[in-house]
Amino acid sequence: MVGLKRMKIAAIGACLLLAVACTTQIRNHGYVPLPEDLENIKVGVDTRDSVIEAVGSPSASGVLDEGGFYYVRSQLRHFGARKPKIISRRLVAITFDSRGVVRNVEEYALEDGKAVPLTRRVTDNDIQTLSILQQLLKGIGNFSPTL
Repeated sequence: MVGLKRMKIAAIGACLLLAVACTTQIRNHGYVPLPEDLENIKVGVDTRDSVIEAVGSPSASGVLDEGGFYYVRSQLRHFGARKPKIISRRLVAITFDSRGVVRNVEEYALEDGKAVPLTRRVTDNDIQTLSILQQLLKGIGNFSPTL
């Protein structure tokens, strides 16, 4: 009798654990300024400092001094053990001219993007095929004290 009751409790617990593990979770990453805040940015008037003061620091910025500010926000859906799926993404790009004055404010969504396949090129240096001892012995004859 007691064993049957414990098995029922264990089965109910397992079902509850399974139900909780399979619930959808939504996660937000990044920051994008509100549309009202973006409307306050004046093209041709505001500078980098005034943009940071008005809408905050960017998620990323351009590589060069004339590069822009980029604010990115993504929303991902996690479901159980499946790979997370991006359900929405919003990007705000604020570009500046050479004087640091706002040139343009643009907004993009996930639908505007294109999938870019990334390639990885690796140069073979033949180190992986040699053992540590072989690498040490290989360097013995290549030593030159005159260099």
